[in-house]
Amino acid sequence: MISTEDLRFISVIASHRTLADAARTLNITPPSVTLRLQHIEKKLSMSLIQRPSRVVSLTEEGQLLLNKGLSILQSLDELQELIDQRKSVVSGKLKVLAPLGFGNDYIAPLLGQYKLTHPQLDIELELSDNPNWSNHHKWDIIIYIGALNDSSLKMITLASNQRFICASPSYLERMGHPQTPQQLTQHQCIALRENNEDVTLWQFSHSDTNSHHEIRIDPSLASNEGRVIKDWALAGLGIIMRSEWDVQPQIDSGELVRLLPEYTLPNANIVALLSSPTKARSARISGFIDLLKQQLGKTPWLKRHN
Repeated sequence: MISTEDLRFISVIASHRTLADAARTLNITPPSVTLRLQHIEKKLSMSLIQRPSRVVSLTEEGQLLLNKGLSILQSLDELQELIDQRKSVVSGKLKVLAPLGFGNDYIAPLLGQYKLTHPQLDIELELSDNPNWSNHHKWDIIIYIGALNDSSLKMITLASNQRFICASPSYLERMGHPQTPQQLTQHQCIALRENNEDVTLWQFSHSDTNSHHEIRIDPSLASNEGRVIKDWALAGLGIIMRSEWDVQPQIDSGELVRLLPEYTLPNANIVALLSSPTKARSARISGFIDLLKQQLGKTPWLKRHN
């Protein structure tokens, strides 16, 4: 008879592109994954993945097992959650996906704090600036920053977050201050490529006149890593558009100068995305959401004088 551990194993296999990827997640060797999969198939007398294939592709029977198995696992997790609530214990596993830089600076420390409060809780954090939306069900919470296209996921705003354009004093001394958005085309601009956004189209609105300006920059430097482009700007290599949470400390210290302050850029609010409805949300998810709202709502990247 198939066990719940077998079902969890199959769900991990199905959520990865290759068996080698699944092995890394399970922290076992690829041959061990293959042997365990063959053992389950032998027990069921059916093939669960297509062979030969370089990527994981479930057979019809494998897909049926996954669909029914996920429902069973969810019911068991909900039952365990009800039992734990009776004991006032937060346990199980919390899986969080977050952007690389923000996740490093803010989400990882909060998860560490949450673990200390709930020692029986297991936590998995993955950092990525290019999330795979087809695997969104794999995560309990997805932390997202920026424009969000159509999504069926429940969105909870954790903190407001403006975008600024800025450059170092050394760059501005050498190249001068742009006075209008149009003058940016005469400057060395640096682009951050993330979230499949059109990163070379910078959109401005004048705070007083509400006039709208779209500028297509021709970046002299580009990267998919936020820390890299900020370091380039700090080194005097050009102008960047970056989130308030990332550059406000450097603006406060004078290492970067905010440009065109009379113009605003589209906000990139910090949100949590969840696939589970409110009623089905576990205590471990709800508890961490509450902690995120409490701590990030204070906008810790801003100076406080009170």
